[in-house]
Amino acid sequence: MKRFENKTILVTGGSSGIGLAGAERLINEGAQVIITGRTEKHLKNAAEKLGSAAIIIKDDAESEQSSERLVAVVKETGKIDGLWLNAAFATGGDISLMNRDTLNQMFQVNVITPMLQMGVLSPYINDGGSVLVTSSSAVYEGQPSISLYAATKAAILSAARSWAAELAPRKIRVNSLIPGPITSNLRSSLPAELRKQFEDNLAATVLLKRIGKPEEAAAVAAFLLSDEASYVTGSSYIVDGGLLMI
Repeated sequence: MKRFENKTILVTGGSSGIGLAGAERLINEGAQVIITGRTEKHLKNAAEKLGSAAIIIKDDAESEQSSERLVAVVKETGKIDGLWLNAAFATGGDISLMNRDTLNQMFQVNVITPMLQMGVLSPYINDGGSVLVTSSSAVYEGQPSISLYAATKAAILSAARSWAAELAPRKIRVNSLIPGPITSNLRSSLPAELRKQFEDNLAATVLLKRIGKPEEAAAVAAFLLSDEASYVTGSSYIVDGGLLMI
């Protein structure tokens, strides 16, 4: 029997990168998935890639109606067995250029919206289900120019640990995925040559000397969402090729 047969998993930010790779793996293992995304091109590609086993929702995590939009879909499809809060975005810059608008936008997408989504969707998660939160190795790296992004990912990581305790009476497990340097859309705005240079430099700092693939992070995500991780909760799984060594 496939690990996710007869199960429904909701994946925010599932139209590209790690989220899309994870959604594809879940479907291949028998799940019905509900995915969200905000970019038309990515949503179209995801629909073609995932087929009829996926319900595609156009959703901007910056919108105040995001949580209600997801609840409406879940009410129509029935309860869910897993929730993967994966949607986020990253931007960097010198600390002297920090401004309130940038702070508000990143905290809205990376912290406030997933916390609100967790709040309204938790009653619709079947007892014994699983929640996964995507954080980032940036929390531990202490790199310059990414303090805001790192702070948001630290906030959602801490929230997940408290959720694990709060939902334990319902046998719902809550864990965090901590990707390191993984090929994704986070650097898609860079020119191709600059992006390659950046990733080559980044790869040199990793024990395995390469950038990870979305499918490699998705494999760990699928494990944590599955019943095979039935005795794993409140944990953080690092997928970084040996970058952090912790």
